[in-house]
Amino acid sequence: MLKPEKKLSTQQIFHGRAVNIRVDTVEKASGTRTTREVVEHSDCIAVVPIDEQGNVLLVRQFRHAVGKFLLEIPAGGIDPGEEPVDSVRRELQEEIGYFPRKIDSLGGFYSTPGYGTEYLHCFLATDLVPARLVAEDTDDIELVRVSPDEIPKLIASGEISDAKSIAALLMFLFIRPRK
Repeated sequence: MLKPEKKLSTQQIFHGRAVNIRVDTVEKASGTRTTREVVEHSDCIAVVPIDEQGNVLLVRQFRHAVGKFLLEIPAGGIDPGEEPVDSVRRELQEEIGYFPRKIDSLGGFYSTPGYGTEYLHCFLATDLVPARLVAEDTDDIELVRVSPDEIPKLIASGEISDAKSIAALLMFLFIRPRK
């Protein structure tokens, strides 16, 4: 039977606005001691919004870490004390200017469990009505409407290339709540 590693100590290395980094000393089931570098990041939401014509609303934005514009689904952090579904409502108003009147869970996943703590809650948002919330970091976001039939092509071509968008869009296409 598999046994989890036992954490022996933790050293905080970095404390930032978006992430914290720690190094844990652990003991494996075999008795071997080693270290694990862990990036602590709050849980987030990722949303597949669908407009009244059945299009998926994507956002194109510059991602500094990779140095390019990416085509993604709307996503964002869950504020302290905020429920994931409330984060969906806020993020969609900030990023794409719509309030979702219907939200369904698509499931969720850990984005990088080998070294990170972030868990992404994925949602389908429909029955959208215009409603804009002003946010400081959403000035340079372009809204892109895409037919669901185009999604596999966009993923296969690499035009959609971030893990959260690929995972949530495939969840939407293949395992979303059926009516």
